[in-house]
Amino acid sequence: MESCDYVNSLTHNSETPLYFAAKNGHVRSVRLLLKESADANLKTLDLACPLFAAVEGGHQEVVKVLLRRGAEANGQRNVSGWSCLHQAAYRGHAGIVRLLAGVSSLEPLDDYNITPLFLTAQYGHSKCLEILAEAGANVNCQATDLATPLLIAAQEGHLACVEALLRHGANPNLYCNQDQWQLPIHAAAEFSHTRVLERLLEVTERECERSEGKVSPLYQAVLSERASTLTPLLNAGYNPDAQPCFGYACPLELAIEGSYRCSDEGVEIVRLLLEAGARVSDKAYSLALRCPQLLQLVLQCRGLPTEKPARQSLAQLAVAEVDRAHCWLPLLLRAGIEPTLLLHSSLFEEAVEEVLSFFLEFLNWSCLPQEIQNILSRRQDVSSETTMKPLEGIPPLAHLCRLQLRECVGSLRLADRSYVQRLPLPPLLHHYVQFSDIYTKHCNSAGTLF
Repeated sequence: MESCDYVNSLTHNSETPLYFAAKNGHVRSVRLLLKESADANLKTLDLACPLFAAVEGGHQEVVKVLLRRGAEANGQRNVSGWSCLHQAAYRGHAGIVRLLAGVSSLEPLDDYNITPLFLTAQYGHSKCLEILAEAGANVNCQATDLATPLLIAAQEGHLACVEALLRHGANPNLYCNQDQWQLPIHAAAEFSHTRVLERLLEVTERECERSEGKVSPLYQAVLSERASTLTPLLNAGYNPDAQPCFGYACPLELAIEGSYRCSDEGVEIVRLLLEAGARVSDKAYSLALRCPQLLQLVLQCRGLPTEKPARQSLAQLAVAEVDRAHCWLPLLLRAGIEPTLLLHSSLFEEAVEEVLSFFLEFLNWSCLPQEIQNILSRRQDVSSETTMKPLEGIPPLAHLCRLQLRECVGSLRLADRSYVQRLPLPPLLHHYVQFSDIYTKHCNSAGTLF
């Protein structure tokens, strides 16, 4: 048997002696086997060849020897469709990438149309990326799902790769999904890579900000659940009232819905949007009513709606959350909502007695609508130990006076401390006309009912 038969003998997986020598970086063995006519291009059952094995192991000298002796650098080199250049890019072997870039195709595609340059961006190998880009590789290539190297680098937070791609002409405004809205800036915002986001803000067009069919990156920033991601976008002037997306009328709705657990980051995101001027929609109010911390934040930053129809709408939303009335009722009343807007039969029928006892302190119970009085009477009849204020008789004169004052100046004005201080009243009465004694009696430090 000739020597070439021995040097090309196969294992059960079709590996040759040359394959093992290349895989383990044994340069002398590789040279000897090649001298004895070993086939440099025989593939294993998984389509790997000696050159691929050497590349995977980062054995640069072996790669040089194999290339000089006729190893084929192009073509599929494993079952996923990767070439040797794919593998070198994936591993980040810059020296080998440079060698292969001079002798092989720069744009081989795997099963997902991913190129070697795409892999360098995905895995943060900026030096390899520079080599391929300088050799002429396409920095705007797109995978099967239309993702670009710039998108994947932004998603993974590889700032050096983002910088290299932009220097070599990567387009930050190339849409990266079939729906034509996702840009690299969205990926940076969603995955909370703040430095990458700040860099992309400099070069990304603002079409995505409010245009129909597009998505403001503010939504991705909210999804990141990191306030630090939202700040650069707001500082750059992105409108907090972005276009409706993902079933939400605005980013604030998404932020409030995602903040039910009231994490510090979630609350801060809501605060940032409110301070930037975000409009509070009915859905946002409805969501906030379920969490006292968020409702208090909304009221502090925005206050109650100034138009009475809007306050009426808010009152209707509140009454629909009657099981949470112990949270929202004190906050809305302290903010200045008119108690008469909350005179709904469902509130008096379904709220617990502690809530009704508190609410009645803000009313002239002798003048309640007959329907409400009937409900309260029925509840008193079936309750063995009621905490509700007796409905017989006339309220104290001092209480009637502050009710009359509220009717004259309005609940919103009376909720304003600076306005009350300008009234021709003794300072001792300022707290009284704002019902502070009632809040002290019924509410805890969080502003909700005991």
